Amino acid sequence: MSSHVTLCGSRLNHPRHSEPAGEAAPDEVIHVNLVVRRRNPVPDVALHQQLSRDRFALAHGADPADIQVVEDFASAHRLAIRRIHPASRVITLTGRLSELIAIFGASVEMRRMGANTFRSCQGELILPAELAERVVAVFGFDQRPLARTHHIHQRTSGVSYTPTEVAKLYHFPAATGKNQTIALIELGGGYRNSDLQAYWRQVGVGNVSVAAVSVDGGNNSPVGDPNSADGEVVLDIEVAGAVAPDARIAVYFAGNTDQGFLDAINAAIHDTVRRPSVISISWGAPEKEWTPQALNAFNAAFHDAALLGITVCAAAGDNGSSDGEEDGLNHADFPASSPWVLGCGGTRLISENGSIQSETVWNDGTNGGATGGGVSSHFAKPEYQAHINVPVSRETKRTGRGVPDVAAVADPETGYQILVDGQMGVVGGTSAVAPLWAGLIALFNEELDKHLGWLNPTLYGAISQHGALHDITSGTNGAYRAQSGWDACTGLGSPNGQAILDVLKQSAK
Repeated sequence: MSSHVTLCGSRLNHPRHSEPAGEAAPDEVIHVNLVVRRRNPVPDVALHQQLSRDRFALAHGADPADIQVVEDFASAHRLAIRRIHPASRVITLTGRLSELIAIFGASVEMRRMGANTFRSCQGELILPAELAERVVAVFGFDQRPLARTHHIHQRTSGVSYTPTEVAKLYHFPAATGKNQTIALIELGGGYRNSDLQAYWRQVGVGNVSVAAVSVDGGNNSPVGDPNSADGEVVLDIEVAGAVAPDARIAVYFAGNTDQGFLDAINAAIHDTVRRPSVISISWGAPEKEWTPQALNAFNAAFHDAALLGITVCAAAGDNGSSDGEEDGLNHADFPASSPWVLGCGGTRLISENGSIQSETVWNDGTNGGATGGGVSSHFAKPEYQAHINVPVSRETKRTGRGVPDVAAVADPETGYQILVDGQMGVVGGTSAVAPLWAGLIALFNEELDKHLGWLNPTLYGAISQHGALHDITSGTNGAYRAQSGWDACTGLGSPNGQAILDVLKQSAK
């Protein structure tokens, strides 16, 4: 019998449009994350209650026996253990690249794509037999930039709003997010405190508490260009902070790889100091750009968040139903396509005298962007979407998880006024919608004096049944068209904040 087995779902190809850039340095010391299986499966009943972090780790974290096997394996192969985190089920091994390649069968070379040179994998990974039943994913060999931001700068002299004006148009409740922490996941760029302080004064709120959290050496590193990742970071902070000014904003910075991305998400979910009640993610990529092992590992982390009472909001993408792919097919964006995530699509919003006059699907055409949305080719249609008409995917010939769930203004031509790198500008994209909804959920949490956590079942149940969302019925994102009820452009619609809160309060009685 073979002493190794193939790691299911680990196959990678070198990125399209990349070029060889030489051999990887065999003596380079790298860190490889092993994700191990849950100690116990999650029963359905657990989804109806929120677990404490201690109870979660004990019931659904890593099995101590599995940790011991990995420790013994590392010792036998003279690898160092950098970190063991039982709750997230991640064990980080450290060793020379050549040693780890020999163990896990990685085919690695350096590749160049644009200005980036990185380690890239081709083919599948293998697992030694003693790890095969215990390890479900391995990250760290491939270092390609994975995710992209979902924000777009206004190109013409269009309409614009401050986030506080948007909140009023959507009738956000009068709460301020007190005693809540909103986590933002960022994979590059940074912010300047001087910009934030000036912006808070401009939009009429007190200084918002903002803290940078370093993950895997990532840090707050503003580039100095509003068109860089700085624009994403600051958009997220200024939108969430303006609508929930008394909430604490924790910005988790990590590298833009599958390893860094997952580490940042886990850092936020399992942060016992800041204890976020809601997480906003404005970075993503088409599902086809991810390996199945990555989709499953990230999805398990979002499942963890649901069990812990943490709401996760993610941008649905800015490139219409194709999600920017050039193969002529439709693609859903991940992480928004995770069934444990609140997928956030985009609209075009016109107002007059403080009221919404029209709201349609955001679609500025080929060059201007359009809201993402569609049908997952990886995740099955969840139970909470059982009663909605999710289209059959042209790619898989079956229905799946429908994206998005909700929407809000995202068209940069009716976008958000932000201050980044000393410059005022107007920005849109579904990147703005995720932190807007995250801020709204922080307000709900304050008003209800509890964490809403996994909102999707309630959203498709009581909230939609009571008409507490603005149904968007006009427009298209390419392959999909808006209609009454849920659609693959704007989900169930944009928020009527106070109406949603009223439903939530009534449901809690």
